[in-house]
Amino acid sequence: MSNRTPMPAGNWKMNLGKADALAMLEDLKARVAGTDGRDIVVAPMAPLLPLVIEATKGSNIKVAAQNCHQELKGAFTGEWPPELLAELGCAYVIIGHSERRAIFGESDELIAEKAVAVFRAGLIPIVCIGETLEEREADETLNVVTRQLSVVLDAVKDLDPAKMVIAYEPVWAIGTGKTASPQQAEDVHEAIRGILAKAYDQDTADKIRILYGGSVKPDNVDELMAKPNIDGSLVGGASLKAESFARIVNFQ
Repeated sequence: MSNRTPMPAGNWKMNLGKADALAMLEDLKARVAGTDGRDIVVAPMAPLLPLVIEATKGSNIKVAAQNCHQELKGAFTGEWPPELLAELGCAYVIIGHSERRAIFGESDELIAEKAVAVFRAGLIPIVCIGETLEEREADETLNVVTRQLSVVLDAVKDLDPAKMVIAYEPVWAIGTGKTASPQQAEDVHEAIRGILAKAYDQDTADKIRILYGGSVKPDNVDELMAKPNIDGSLVGGASLKAESFARIVNFQ
């Protein structure tokens, strides 16, 4: 049995306005108030961060930003630095999500720069990796996740990498209703653990949490979380409603 603290994290993406976010959080706080031994995380849209941080004060829910810039300041209209996110009260920053890679063209090198910036701001990066359907069908999954991770692992090697969180999200399973089987997910998570051990050492690899993301729902979370190398979940649609996300938080 792993001694890594499970992390159920809800990525709200571009959903939940002010009123809906507050209502959802009040419901969620009531449903998970007695939950111990889990690092519960929600990641709202950037304009809602101050509101959500205030609403979760005194609760067992932490807040993540969905993205950040890699620089401290400058002429980067529409961006925000991780130092500001730290000042606001965020605990985590999601970086490298497949949507950032595919839609906004973020490279492995840029994501590594962001990971360094997040660490230096005193926050913890949640680094997303994962293959497309075409890459999986071509048996390229491990090559893809190795490539995506290697630049990040090298960049943060002197920045307490054991605190980092990895989120494996097969792109073909995000928002599609398709889910990697628990054993498929575990196989990749085990391989990622091996990549971490090779980059650092086994002790560090055993401390780094690896989340699974990709159509995680109340009816599949228990089986996924039973696997030894799956340390939590990065949840999309099912995190938008308190009832479904609370069930994922309180997996059995």
